[in-house]
Amino acid sequence: MAVFHDEVEIEDFQYDEDSETYFYPCPCGDNFCITKDQFMCGETVPAPSTNKELVKC
Repeated sequence: MAVFHDEVEIEDFQYDEDSETYFYPCPCGDNFCITKDQFMCGETVPAPSTNKELVKC
């Protein structure tokens, strides 16, 4: 079962050029993080603060 909090565009993420990573604040107080390579490959990445839930980006 999937639960969605919000749908955001990649333009809404902050981008760190040094690490080539996109960041977006999570309601839990952590950040969603995905690297440029992960995003371009369409990889599934762990949600913040847990390895049990996965986020499809």
